Amino acid sequence: MSAPQLLRATPSLLHTPSPPSQPLFPSPKTLPPAGGSSHQRQRQRQRRRAPGAVSSELQWSRKPQLAGETPRVVVITSGKGGVGKTTTTANVGLSLARLDFSVVVVDADVGLRNLDLLLGLENRVNYTAVEVLNGDCRLDQALVRDKRWPNLELLCISKPRTKLPLGFGGKALTWVVDALKAHRAPDFVIIDCPAGIDAGFITAITPANEAVLVTTPDITSLRDADRVTGLLECDGIRDIKMVVNRVRLDLIRGEDMMSVVDVQEMLGLPLLGVIPEDAEVIRSTNRGFPLVLNKPPTMAGLAFEQAAWRLVEQDTMKAVMVEEKPQKRGWFSFFGR
Repeated sequence: MSAPQLLRATPSLLHTPSPPSQPLFPSPKTLPPAGGSSHQRQRQRQRRRAPGAVSSELQWSRKPQLAGETPRVVVITSGKGGVGKTTTTANVGLSLARLDFSVVVVDADVGLRNLDLLLGLENRVNYTAVEVLNGDCRLDQALVRDKRWPNLELLCISKPRTKLPLGFGGKALTWVVDALKAHRAPDFVIIDCPAGIDAGFITAITPANEAVLVTTPDITSLRDADRVTGLLECDGIRDIKMVVNRVRLDLIRGEDMMSVVDVQEMLGLPLLGVIPEDAEVIRSTNRGFPLVLNKPPTMAGLAFEQAAWRLVEQDTMKAVMVEEKPQKRGWFSFFGR
C-alpha cells in the first residue's frame, strides 16, 4: 500500500433528486436581458456553464420510506465485546424514534445488561421478559417507555446478576417478539446481542431476520466478525450489513489502521455506516444521554443518524480509496519551512 488510504463515503441523507417537472435553470431563451447588474450577469454565466450542476440535496425535510415488511426484527451483534454494540443499539434505536417510527429495543444480554444505562432508564425497569413468561406481569408492564420520545420502548430480558431459567432460549425470545408484534405492532424490534457465540448469542439471533454486524478496524475484531457472519448465514439470516466503529483517519493516514475499504474487502459485507472515534461517546454514556441528542451534533452522532436512515430504506453506503497528492515543498524546506 504505497499511498495512504482515506475514507470518502456518500451520506445516505444525500440523495439524487428525481428530475423535476420544470428545468432547474432557465433556458437561454428565458434568461433576462444582459442589462442587469454585474452580479446577475455573473450568475447567468455560471448557469450557462453548468446547466445540470445541482445533482444532490439534503433530504432533512422528508421522512425516509420504510422498506420491507413490518415489523422488522434486527439483531445487532459482533461476537467480540467492547466494539460498540450497545452504543449502536441505543443511538440507532433513538434515531429511528426521532424519525417517527415506533421502536422496541430488547436488551438480550443476561446478567450484564447495559442498554438501560445508555438510555437513562435504569431506574424505571421494574419487570423483565422473565417475569412476563412466568406470568408475574403483563407485557406492557415490562416495557419501559422513553419520556423524551414515547415511540421508543425498552424491554430487558432479565435483571442484573440473575440467571435465566433452563427453559429460556430462542423459542422463548421468539414468543416474546411475536407477542410484541401482536400487541404493540412496532415498526422495528432491535435486539442487542450479547458478546460471544454461546447460548446467549443463539438465543438473541433466533427471532431476527436482519443483522447489523458492528466491528472495529483491528484484526481481532475482524476475525470474530467473520466467524459471526458464518453463524448468521447458517441460521438463515441473509440480510447482513456492517457498521465500522471507532475509525480514526489520522491512523489511517499513517497506515497504522486498516481503512474501511480494507475492512469491507475482508468481510465482503454491505456497509451500513462508518462511525468516527469520538470522545463525546464516553460523556454521553456516563450521563445516560444518547449521542444523537447532543446539541450541537457531533460527527459520531450524525454518523449514527445516517446509519439509521439507511437501515430504514435498506440502503448502503460505499467506501472508496482516495490517494493524497504529495505536498509541494519550497526552496526553504531544507531549513524546516
